[in-house]
Amino acid sequence: MTREEKATVIQDLTAQLADSPTIYLADISGLNATATSDLRRACFKANVKLAVVKNTLLAKAMEASDKEFGELPEVLKGNTSLMFSEIGNAPAKLIKNFRKKSDKPLLKGAFVEEAIYIGDENLDALVSIKSKEEMIGEIIGLLQSPAKNVISGLKSGGGKLAGILKTLSERE
Repeated sequence: MTREEKATVIQDLTAQLADSPTIYLADISGLNATATSDLRRACFKANVKLAVVKNTLLAKAMEASDKEFGELPEVLKGNTSLMFSEIGNAPAKLIKNFRKKSDKPLLKGAFVEEAIYIGDENLDALVSIKSKEEMIGEIIGLLQSPAKNVISGLKSGGGKLAGILKTLSERE
């Protein structure tokens, strides 16, 4: 690879790092061709972009990026594959589901909405992260709950009041 090609790859990686709110670093070494193909297919279905990159080029792209990646460049040892996604927990769910069949991929680290996770032990925490849409739905549900209680209270109160008036009118 010539210097110009490397510079182009670094520029492309820097642009991808800047555009993506969620970046996962995983180790997929040891997967055979069939398993790798299955992983790529699963990534495509989950709207996760999978790319295998050279560690040195990725480290240079991280340095050139405006984002602060903290300790992520330190985990760039061995085979590294990048997973880009718009949804914070999509790659984590994909890795967890894929591990039901195989012991790989291993999570090296993740950058999710300015938060940095290092190590495979954080996979369960990353799976439990709620996406933006899930959070909005939960907030809307919480906001609607008091209004529903007030409306149901008014409806039932009106029924009780009508019942009491009817009972009183029948007595006299």
